[in-house]
Amino acid sequence: MPRLSEVIAALENLWPAERAESWDAVGTVAGDPDQEVTRVLLAVDPVQEIADEAVELGADLLVTHHPLYLRGTTTVAATHFKGRVVHTLIRNGIALHVAHTNADTADPGVSDALAAALGLRVTRPLVPDATDPDGRRGLGRICEPDRPLTVRALAALAAARLPATAQGIRIAGDPEAPVRTVAVSGGSGDSLFDHVRAAGVDAFLTADLRHHPASEFTQPGAHRPPALLDAAHWATEWPWCELAASQLDEISDRHGWDLRVHVSHTVTDPWTAHAASSPTEPLGAPN
Repeated sequence: MPRLSEVIAALENLWPAERAESWDAVGTVAGDPDQEVTRVLLAVDPVQEIADEAVELGADLLVTHHPLYLRGTTTVAATHFKGRVVHTLIRNGIALHVAHTNADTADPGVSDALAAALGLRVTRPLVPDATDPDGRRGLGRICEPDRPLTVRALAALAAARLPATAQGIRIAGDPEAPVRTVAVSGGSGDSLFDHVRAAGVDAFLTADLRHHPASEFTQPGAHRPPALLDAAHWATEWPWCELAASQLDEISDRHGWDLRVHVSHTVTDPWTAHAASSPTEPLGAPN
């Protein structure tokens, strides 16, 4: 059985910490380098529900995409939910490792997994990593469907292929517009709008789109702007867990580690219900 330090070294080869954004908090949060690892759980969020799942599973290592302490902390007291997560993991001998923006830009990375879940063929990164001579790493991916779709059909495909959430898929733009090229980016994506516009794609599927950036992006100009498809943040990043599990399985087989690698199917999207608006008369219309 491998030691934690050996497994972490393998994870660092997949997602080197130095490729994370400067503001990010990645790497090993808790764990004894000399402890043995036999079972690993992958999840998007390091919340209490996931920590409890790791305990029930008998995991020795929890790997999450989102950091537990993105903005730092001065305490891990169990009086706060993040402290309770730390106490739960340490009390049960479970290490925690985070791969966030270093997994976003990896080859393959978060957006590759999103594209694969949708059956899209990746052609190149949306924002290439200038340090990658092969031009394969970077934020987001530009993709092509195997056949032309409408925006509405692409949204329906995403709703069917991604994990179900209360939000579903929102559309900004003409639902019947054709889609031959699409940009995808797992997680929050409106910071990439300039790159999406420059790429000349027909649609952009991402998450966490805000009113003002989306409104300004979709205003008509010399050319029709790409349609926007807004999915739940968690749903766009969950496919990476399955990709990461397959990568760790391959590493385990190569080294003869016999790791048991699991993906959490617990929905940690914070939104739990959705009430669709009823069709109404325009505001101010006479009765």
